[in-house]
Amino acid sequence: MSKQQDADRIIKLRTLINDYRYHYHVLDESIMSEAAADSLKHELTQLEEKYPELITSDSPTQRVAGAAIKGFKSVPHSQRMLSLNDVFDEQELEAWFTRIQKLVPNWEPELHADLKLDGLACALVYEDGVFVQALTRGDGINGEDITQNVRTIESVPLRLREGADRQFYEGRLEVRGEILLYKKDFEQLNNERSIKGLPLFANPRNTAAGTVRQLDPSLVASRPLKFHVWNLLHANISSHKQAYDVANKLGFITSKWTMLGHDTHEILKFAQKWQDKRTDLPFN
Repeated sequence: MSKQQDADRIIKLRTLINDYRYHYHVLDESIMSEAAADSLKHELTQLEEKYPELITSDSPTQRVAGAAIKGFKSVPHSQRMLSLNDVFDEQELEAWFTRIQKLVPNWEPELHADLKLDGLACALVYEDGVFVQALTRGDGINGEDITQNVRTIESVPLRLREGADRQFYEGRLEVRGEILLYKKDFEQLNNERSIKGLPLFANPRNTAAGTVRQLDPSLVASRPLKFHVWNLLHANISSHKQAYDVANKLGFITSKWTMLGHDTHEILKFAQKWQDKRTDLPFN
């Protein structure tokens, strides 16, 4: 085959592998066997070894690349990355709702409710559709650069999936969400550690947070972390629900357990519904 034919094949293989990743890690469905997917990855690796000048940062072969990192540098956030405020009863929720109505007198209430994820908050930066950086929340003003480790998380697309409006593929897009370890994967990790006589991990949240702060990306790659989106920073995102819809089209996992409400009573009903039912979820 000519170099041009091989270059075309490389593009085709990347598309097939990325499509498999999206269906398997985001939609939780399989469009081919794991053996077939491995075969495609092997072929892509061989072609990229033949033509190293054709390797790009968003290639599926580049999820784990290079040696262990020496440390994490501090990087300022583009906008403050705040933690959530808590309310503990109906009165506090009503007081919050009343404050918003005073600040925005003509507001027609539309409230997007979701479940709080027990993981590690993370901000991903994309330039022209390609993943370039990942930051922890840190102190909210500055975060730690954990780019090399987050590259290994299969549910994080290295190139945004086609499907949304073109404006989201041009220039800078920041995707904020949570790095999680599902309960079944946490149990599997501890089973493996028990067999090896190693100390057991305490809980999924601490394990996920500790994993992404490892200095060896290959170790991070060996643990089945997930990334769930809960916000997009873009000038043309006008609602929280829109952020979820766009993120899903771009190739990310978003919550299936959300609702749109119009007053605090609907929100309380949503919260009460999940008070016990949340134990049935695949994550904490």
